[in-house]
Amino acid sequence: MSDVLIPETPPRPAAGGLSATLVLALGTFAVGTDAFVVAGFLPSMAEDLHVSSATAGQSVTAFAAAYAVLSPVLATLLARLPRRTLLIAALTALGLANLGSALAPTMAVLLLGRVLAAAGAAAYTPNAGAVSAALVRPELRARALAVVIGGLTVATAVGVPLGDAAGHWFGWRTALRVVAGLCLTVALLLRLVMPSVPGNARVPLRTRLAVLRRPAVLTVLPLTVLGMGASYTAYAYSVPMLAAVGVPERSVLWMLLLYGLGAVVGNLGAGWATDRWGSVAVLTVGYAALAVALGVLAWLAGAGREATPLVGPLVLLWGASSWCQTPAQQHRLIEVAPQEAPLVVSLNSSAIYIGIGLGTVLGGATLGAGAAVGYGLGAGTAASALGFLLWSAQATASAPNGPAGS
Repeated sequence: MSDVLIPETPPRPAAGGLSATLVLALGTFAVGTDAFVVAGFLPSMAEDLHVSSATAGQSVTAFAAAYAVLSPVLATLLARLPRRTLLIAALTALGLANLGSALAPTMAVLLLGRVLAAAGAAAYTPNAGAVSAALVRPELRARALAVVIGGLTVATAVGVPLGDAAGHWFGWRTALRVVAGLCLTVALLLRLVMPSVPGNARVPLRTRLAVLRRPAVLTVLPLTVLGMGASYTAYAYSVPMLAAVGVPERSVLWMLLLYGLGAVVGNLGAGWATDRWGSVAVLTVGYAALAVALGVLAWLAGAGREATPLVGPLVLLWGASSWCQTPAQQHRLIEVAPQEAPLVVSLNSSAIYIGIGLGTVLGGATLGAGAAVGYGLGAGTAASALGFLLWSAQATASAPNGPAGS
């Protein structure tokens, strides 16, 4: 679910590009771990802060909503700042915000920490991709972007389960301190290995948002919100949701690893499949698979069954179908607005986090009604996304800006 931006006019490649790109990818790994790690220790965090799991889950909503709003705003305000300074400051802010969250005595203080963390993440991730492409030779830019994007994917596959393990063994506060330490370490490494890269020309926020007036763009972006909302209705509360299908707490780590493995396969496979068969075909399969995975989990939860060998493959499919969406959606947006590719990809990242926030709110609202309702709501939202996709593909194909990708 990358929100990496492709630079419109990248500067001349600088020395040390490879080592800097690897460190930038370590930074996106830290950001990705921070963004999703809370799901792994939500119940213990809720108990420690004396709130319900649904209330604690709003920390995910706060992060997602703040990221969605701040991403285009910070891109505008910080455009002229030298990139090394910006990236180091963003990771430092993220690390300090996590330290503050780890020390939070109340839910209100924790929410403030998550908003500040979102500001750091929103400033870091898009610029990390743009800088990585600027630091290498033109024929290596796609690979540099893939490395940076890979940091986010690996965070889902490895970082989040490790965060869950740290939270289980040492406590959720220690898990956040570990993430903070990683962020501050990467900031120091960037100071040591990253060459100087100048800032960009400032693009007014009004200009960035003007592309939303295009009907073709407006028919694509809501699908991102729907798709991510379907994915995160249950994922934000994965510990109690998995318990409802017979997964004991000690095995949640392995289920998160399966979800992460599915995420890696889904993200990489979607890019290849979109080039071969088109974005609409990939999204059709993805939303259908997501609806099936969550629908069967809803049936298992409603039937009160013990854990079965079916749960693992369903969680794997859940991860793959969740993470296959972004490459295809970005492909559609770039097709309908090729001259504003960096802007529409940035707006898509905001839509991703709006969807995550919406899904978390819906999941929290249904948590008391039982896991079957939460899984079922996710499955229904995925089915709605599929219906919207088929409609929007036809609408975008007939729009003046061109087809949505087929």
